[in-house]
Amino acid sequence: MSRKISRRTMMAGTAAGVAAAALNFPKPAIAQAKPFKLGLLTVKTGPLAQGGIQMEQGVQTYLKLNNNKMGDRPVEFISADTGGNPAGAKTKAQELVERNKVDVILGPLAAFELYAINDYIRQQKMPTLSLAAADDLTQRHANPFLVRASATSSQAMHPMGHYAATEMKLKRAVTIVEDFAFGYEQMGGFQASFQKDGGCVSKKLWPPIVTPDYTPYLAQITDCDVVCQGFAGSNPIRFMKQYASAGLKYPVVTGETGGDDALLTSFGEDALGLVSCCPYTLDLESDGNQRFVDGMRKNFNTVPGFYAAGLYTNCEVVAAGLKATGGDSSDREKFLNAMRSATLSDSPRGPVKFDHFGNVVGNFYVRRLGKEGAKYGLKLWNKTIKTYENVSQFWTWPEKEYLAHPVYSRNYPPLGKC
Repeated sequence: MSRKISRRTMMAGTAAGVAAAALNFPKPAIAQAKPFKLGLLTVKTGPLAQGGIQMEQGVQTYLKLNNNKMGDRPVEFISADTGGNPAGAKTKAQELVERNKVDVILGPLAAFELYAINDYIRQQKMPTLSLAAADDLTQRHANPFLVRASATSSQAMHPMGHYAATEMKLKRAVTIVEDFAFGYEQMGGFQASFQKDGGCVSKKLWPPIVTPDYTPYLAQITDCDVVCQGFAGSNPIRFMKQYASAGLKYPVVTGETGGDDALLTSFGEDALGLVSCCPYTLDLESDGNQRFVDGMRKNFNTVPGFYAAGLYTNCEVVAAGLKATGGDSSDREKFLNAMRSATLSDSPRGPVKFDHFGNVVGNFYVRRLGKEGAKYGLKLWNKTIKTYENVSQFWTWPEKEYLAHPVYSRNYPPLGKC
C-alpha cells in the first residue's frame, strides 16, 4: 500500500537529515576559517635599529621554518616601526589593535616603549609578548596581559654581578649605560648582586642614548677594577672602540645587549676579553638553536643574537598557546593563560618556563669574547664559560623581600662608600 508524503513532510525530513549529517562531519578548523594575525612592534631607525631589524628577522625565520603557520593556523604578519620612542610605540600599538585587528602583539624593543603602552595593553586586554625588559611590569605593577620570554632589564645583570664578584674576584666597579629606563634597571641589578657578594659600585655614568663621543664619560672612569657597560643597539661597538682608544685597561663586563652575538661581525679586537651575560648564546649546542641559526643564516645571511632569538622564542610560545587551545585565540584570557603555562624544552635559548607573573625562568650564559671556537666565518666569538640555570627575575632573593624594595632606578640602589 502506497503512502502519500506531503511536500512539507519531505522538506522537514530532508532538513533533519542535513542537520544529522552536519553533526557527523567535522566542523571547519579554526585554521581554515581565518588567519592568525601576528603584530610586531619593532625599531628600524635610529641607534636601536640593529636590534629591531633582528627582531623582525627572528619572527620571519620562525614563520619560514614552520610553513607560515602557528598551531596549524595560517599567519598574517604585520610589522610596525615605532621609531624607537614612546609616542611612536603607542601610535603603532593602537594601529595594530584597532586597524589591523591583531590577535597578539610581539615587542616592543625598549623598556621605555613598553612602559608607554602598558596602560593601553591593559585597557584592550591585548596579549603581548614583550622583548622589552621593563622590570616592574612583571613585578610590583604586573600587567596581566604580558608574557616575557626574554628577560627583565636586571635579570642578566644579577648573575653578571655575582660572577664578577665571586669568580672574577673584582671589588670596585664603575657603571656606564644610556640614560633611560633599561639602563637604570640593568645597573641596579648589577649593583645589587655585585654588592651582595662583596663588591662596591663607586660611580654611575649616564650618557644620552645618542652620544657620538664618549670621551667626557671615559675621562671619569678611574680608581676601579672593573667597568660594567649596558649599551644597546650599535652603541656597544662605538663604546668599546673609544674605550680602547682612551687607553683604559680595566676589564669590561656587560649584559644581554652590550655583548650581543649579532655584533660579532662588527666588534674589533678592542673588544677582546669582554665578559657578558645573556639569556641567549650563539654557541649553545642544541637542535633547537642549530635549526634557528641555520634559518637565520639561510634567509638573512647573518648570525643571530639576543634580539632575534627572543622573538623566535616568543613565536614558539604563541604556537604552544594556540596548540593548547585548539587554535582558538578568541578568548584572550584563556589564550594568555595557555601561553603562560607553556614550557619549551628546546628553544634557541634552552629550556623556558614562566613564573606566576608571566616572566621567564631559564638559563643565562656568561661568555668571554675571544677567537677560540669561532664558526660561521667569524673572527671573534662569545665562548660560554658558565651557565646559570633556572634564573628567575628575583635572582636568589625571596620574592617578597625583593618586591619590598623600590624598582631599580637612577638612584636605587644608592651609591655607598667604597
